[in-house]
Amino acid sequence: MGKQINVALIGNPNTGKTSVFNALTGLNQKVGNYPGITVEKKEGVCKLPRGLKAHIIDLPGTYSLNASSLDESVVIELLLNKNDKDYPDVAVVITDVENLKRNLLVYTQIKDLEIPTILVVNMSDRMAYKGISLDISHLEEQLKTKIALVSTRKNKGIDNLKNLISNYKTLSSEPCLDTRDIDTAYFEGLKKAFPNQSLYKLWLVITQDVNFGKVDRKTIADTSAFKTKSETDLKRLQQKETIKRYQFINNVLKKGQSIDLKSAKDLRIKLDRVLTHKVWGYLIFFIILLTIFQAIYDWAEVPMDFIDSAFASLSEWTKNTLPAGAFTNLLAEGVISGLGGIVIFIPQIAFLFLFISVLEESGYMSRVVFLMDRIMRRFGLSGKSVVPLISGTACAIPAIMATRNIENWKERLITILVTPFTTCSARLPVYLIIISLVIPQGRFLGLSYQALTLMLLYLIGFGAAVGSAYLLNKFMKMKSKSFFVVEMPNYKLPLFKNVALTVLEKTKSFVFGAGKIILAISIVLWFLASYGPGEEFNNAEEIVTEQYASQNLSQEELDQKVASHKLEHSFIGIVGRAIEPAIRPLGYDWKIGIAIVSSFAAREVFVGTLATIYSVGSDEEVTIKNRMAAEVNPILGGPLFNLASGISLLLFYAFAMQCMSTLAIVKRETNTWKWPMFQLVTMTAFAYIVALIAYQLLK
Repeated sequence: MGKQINVALIGNPNTGKTSVFNALTGLNQKVGNYPGITVEKKEGVCKLPRGLKAHIIDLPGTYSLNASSLDESVVIELLLNKNDKDYPDVAVVITDVENLKRNLLVYTQIKDLEIPTILVVNMSDRMAYKGISLDISHLEEQLKTKIALVSTRKNKGIDNLKNLISNYKTLSSEPCLDTRDIDTAYFEGLKKAFPNQSLYKLWLVITQDVNFGKVDRKTIADTSAFKTKSETDLKRLQQKETIKRYQFINNVLKKGQSIDLKSAKDLRIKLDRVLTHKVWGYLIFFIILLTIFQAIYDWAEVPMDFIDSAFASLSEWTKNTLPAGAFTNLLAEGVISGLGGIVIFIPQIAFLFLFISVLEESGYMSRVVFLMDRIMRRFGLSGKSVVPLISGTACAIPAIMATRNIENWKERLITILVTPFTTCSARLPVYLIIISLVIPQGRFLGLSYQALTLMLLYLIGFGAAVGSAYLLNKFMKMKSKSFFVVEMPNYKLPLFKNVALTVLEKTKSFVFGAGKIILAISIVLWFLASYGPGEEFNNAEEIVTEQYASQNLSQEELDQKVASHKLEHSFIGIVGRAIEPAIRPLGYDWKIGIAIVSSFAAREVFVGTLATIYSVGSDEEVTIKNRMAAEVNPILGGPLFNLASGISLLLFYAFAMQCMSTLAIVKRETNTWKWPMFQLVTMTAFAYIVALIAYQLLK
């Protein structure tokens, strides 16, 4: 087995770091969190020449090693701790050819930590278009490293980069700058106090709130071997360091880079004028959203129908083929029906992630953040709050984690509290099945009523988030002042490989994450629906036969009556009946009540629960949708899922806090149960009241 080395990918946001990571690792990657903290950790494996293997870790985007957010402190802690299992043998700093000057700041800092460092100049295919030329040998000599010109779009330079990584031992570890130049007397004293430590590492330990091996920051601060500095003086020295670094970078680029502005044709300014316009910008964004929701419906219809029929057939085949008994029933009615309730939504969820990924890859999402800052300010949020609110369309959990980029605590707390109102992909299965049952087919200006309803639900969720943020901002007694800075990356055509990997990764995590919960709950529900206490359940056949003796029912009709009677008197039926009085004013029966309660584990369980309940005791090959459409309201008659009950359910799920995992992550992020309990009570109460009003008005 060949040796494995650690490679850290580092760079500013929007330099194409993810593209380089994907090009090196392909499908050999996984996403998790750093131990003990909710910051996303991407790592993968890459095969190198001479039998070497590289464990590649894609570190969060950082502008410098002067940390201003948790993401950046993760980078510094790793680079300062040689005992960390992920400590890099070689650092690969990714730069964007159009922003080389700014990107080189973090490169010079990493180089001064004396870690072998390779410089990647990404998007090199744009050099001719932008009128940029580089003197690579001069840059390599001045920056004391090897440079790889890479274009992930044209798949150029990756093999050369792999060669450079495998030859990392030949790289110079000489720093770019002499740290003592910042303040000679201070750093000479520091060197005397700690002769065996790297001077620049010591400087970072003093100025950053990070962990660094065995060196105690208090010991450094309290030592009398050199004159200590106040916090203001340290900040001034940090600024001086940044100026000195840029002076060095400017001198290197004077000869190393030339830009012919005449040949740099740029559409970006013209596009930005339209896409961030105070009227047209919002209109274009609205049209893009409409198109996305219409496509989600139109494109996914055929594969969804196929999946629905396939699971119904599989369930029927299992019952007919395997020996009759409890295990076969569990498999056919519990496992297969429960899984069918989630797999059916893979096409639509995949399309949603596809569109979000394309918007991010193209550079448009940053314009949306900038655009929305104008609105957000009025509601006590910043433009940075848009990132969690938009990523909340995938899942509230990573969205709440993403609030760690918001420096201001009040804005961050408000964003955490309102993010669950955003329609996440777990709500999508509930919305889609209910909309298909209660909203008629038909089109308005070429857009289907169903797609318009789905978009309206997304807008209602976003509106509720912004409205509740306004109220929280008014009532929370916290003083706050913050500034909003967002980088506008260049527009670019999305890379198919990046989009495909994102869609695959996100859909896979949704299916496996939700699948485990649904499978477990489906088995429990099947058991609770298949067994019950007392005579009413055990003697169901005799009771029903006697009850309908005078009605001349066929054997099939009689079997259905027996199955229905058993279900009603099963364990799950007893629980459902107990909660029915509370939910009946909303237009729901006890079966929907069970689905609502079980979906607290995960919202998408709602459909799987109904699929399991409706399939228990049923021998017909019927799809989930058809079973739900056939349900009759026991009191009013007519379909149970009609416009009134359907709209009531949609609004309940739009506003209710139906997610255990989200509550857990809010507790973790706020370090108290006060805020998650506040969310649970207020959101559920609000959802109940809105659903009640909607049903009573529409019924």
